[in-house]
Amino acid sequence: QVQLVESGGGLVQAGGSLRLSCAASGSIFSINTMAWYRQAPGRQREFVAIITSSGSTNYADSVKGRFTISRDNTKNTLYLQMNTLKPEDTAVYYCNAQPKYGSTWSGAWGQGAQVTISS
Repeated sequence: QVQLVESGGGLVQAGGSLRLSCAASGSIFSINTMAWYRQAPGRQREFVAIITSSGSTNYADSVKGRFTISRDNTKNTLYLQMNTLKPEDTAVYYCNAQPKYGSTWSGAWGQGAQVTISS
């Protein structure tokens, strides 16, 4: 099993920056991809960004050029650097991990971190 704990959320003004962190513990050697999702009030959870074990990344069009996903395997931590924040970025942000083939667990989610952008 893998456990994920997010941190770094908060309230910032539009145009500002925040960095989210997601600390992984447990069977970290079996983690394949890691990703960030977000869920705004009254809306479905949506994909934000993903990074593979080899470092390849992909982003939702809505955040491309403003957000950067990265992972520090020495610290077992995933990051999301968010710049030029907009009010529509307000949401609870969730960290997700997916296992390598043959692992005994089927995916993990963190508890979520609230990000609020004021206009």
